[in-house]
Amino acid sequence: VREVDNRRDSESEESEEENPAERNMIWILSRRFQLSVPKLASRRRVVQELLSDLLRVSHSLFSDSFFPVLEPVIGVGSACEGWSPHKEEDIVYCMFVPLKPPRGHAFHLESDSTGEMPQTSMRVRVELVCTCTREQPDQNMLCFLHHSEQELKRNQVASLLHTLCTGPYLDGEKIALWFQTFVISAWSMMPQSHHYSMKVLPSCRSCKMKLMKASGRSLFVETVFSVQQGDSDIFLSSQPPEAQLPPSTTWLESYAVAEAKFFRHVAMQAPPRSCHLKCLRLCARILEGSGLSIYALKTAVMHLLTLIPLSEWQHKYLLMRVDDTMRYLRCCLEEKRLKHFFFDNEDMPQEISLPPAFQGAQPLNLFQHLAQDPAAQTEALKKFDDL
Repeated sequence: VREVDNRRDSESEESEEENPAERNMIWILSRRFQLSVPKLASRRRVVQELLSDLLRVSHSLFSDSFFPVLEPVIGVGSACEGWSPHKEEDIVYCMFVPLKPPRGHAFHLESDSTGEMPQTSMRVRVELVCTCTREQPDQNMLCFLHHSEQELKRNQVASLLHTLCTGPYLDGEKIALWFQTFVISAWSMMPQSHHYSMKVLPSCRSCKMKLMKASGRSLFVETVFSVQQGDSDIFLSSQPPEAQLPPSTTWLESYAVAEAKFFRHVAMQAPPRSCHLKCLRLCARILEGSGLSIYALKTAVMHLLTLIPLSEWQHKYLLMRVDDTMRYLRCCLEEKRLKHFFFDNEDMPQEISLPPAFQGAQPLNLFQHLAQDPAAQTEALKKFDDL
């Protein structure tokens, strides 16, 4: 951080004139690493419109059922933030679909006592609630608590507890299968079916779709189901990280919505043609093969975006910001510590809503595994320096 501050002090003297050599290097890197991002925004809009249309169909089909209420989609992940590290043909547009309880039901979040996952995990307990005493009772709905089982079986479809739950807990696998089945059956009703063919790809906790145009161009979409924690920007996600498969009733704490909101905040405050997204994409390409996770890189850049004034992320400073990012990561590797961005962060924008427990909480260390394994740290430093 001290190096970043020193660099910032010297920039004010150099910013009057842009170095021609640096300008040429920025142009070369932009071409070499295909840093242009307008296509991401265009395709993201296509994906959001597609899922909005799907949800409209679902609301009409399931209005009399007791399946979860599907809320408007939220674009998350690097592609929706505008900087994907992947090649164009490999980009996946990830969308969170928040779930709300249907009529006569309530969700309660419980800590998952199994302790099998390294990140915070919870379960979503589904409870039936009385609908007899509602101010405006639904005349067509029987109360699950106060009508007889015979009446319910004869006159009302099954409750959520009997369809997409295992025991009293919301089941991510059952929800994914339900939604995948719906997408396949509803596709012919979608206006997008005239322009794309669609295939649902295998996934046990989400809905992955491959959209193909007649030209052969493909578009990959992943719908992830989520449950909001209170009124905050922190959600529980149905989709576990790769190579980890907890029980289907385990939902993992996700910061993806808060991260997307942070990047929208930066975009609104940053100068025109800000280089922060190109910096992320370029660093991701540079770090390929280093063993350093994309999430560690993104966390480092988010910290730097709060440390370095946004006025100094102009396009002409791209190489300096890339250098700052690599130096910051090198220092974190040396110190075996990279603080999670959303825990006890005094620089957090006010627009981002976090659960009260996040304030004053011990910050998570994304490099804790290096602190516990000196050999892993040595190897990580060697790979980083070789770059």
